[in-house]
Amino acid sequence: MDLGIKGKRALVCASSKGLGLGCAEALAEAGVDLVMNARGAADLETAAERIRQDYGVEVTTIAADIATDEGQKLVLEAAGQIDILVNNAGGPPPGMWSDWDREDFIKALDGNMLAPIAMIQALVPGMMDRGWGRVVNITSQSVKAPIPVLGLSNSARAGLTGFVAGTSRQVAGSGVTINNLLPGIHATDRAKALDEGVSKQQGISTDEAKAQRCKTIPAGRYGTAEEFGAACAFLCSTHAGFIVGQNLLLDGGGVNATL
Repeated sequence: MDLGIKGKRALVCASSKGLGLGCAEALAEAGVDLVMNARGAADLETAAERIRQDYGVEVTTIAADIATDEGQKLVLEAAGQIDILVNNAGGPPPGMWSDWDREDFIKALDGNMLAPIAMIQALVPGMMDRGWGRVVNITSQSVKAPIPVLGLSNSARAGLTGFVAGTSRQVAGSGVTINNLLPGIHATDRAKALDEGVSKQQGISTDEAKAQRCKTIPAGRYGTAEEFGAACAFLCSTHAGFIVGQNLLLDGGGVNATL
């Protein structure tokens, strides 16, 4: 399918690896020029060069922490005119409700709520002026079904979801859509870290921890960054202009809910 976005320019945050990289690659395959951001310069440039070679699109890299004011300023100054924004950031560490203090919550809010809101506020006005734009926020299945050990993520991402619910309806008339992608467990470094945590806690191997988690997923496996990226690219396409303010689960059926 021709997504109709060849020649557009996308900013993909936290895109040196994992789901962010999957989204960047899918957009590049559709002919979209990229601005890629991540904290680690080496991994970022390696990923960017591979995309340049594989897809022949223009790729600009900005190594910066998108969760900070300074990082956001650097990214926005280098990005220029952006048609597509993919908000993404690493999730806060797991733990129990009694483990966290105010600073832990502030850090989680900065990374998973306030940073994406800041990027939306900075870039959506230009999209509205031009009459077209796409924003996709990578959140989590925990927005639909909270995960007890991910209380920091549950809280911050739910706040972003509430902001998007109202904002998306206010900008849709200008040709700009904002939607959220809610991943379940995908084969990324984040999943590996969670499996390692279960391994240490239960005294089992990481392979056993992964197999144990797979049994809780109706699809019987972890998702891939490639299929996640394809879903993101479709939401960014010209065919998705009537999808507004939605929360799309990509979790292999893990959240057992009718709505």
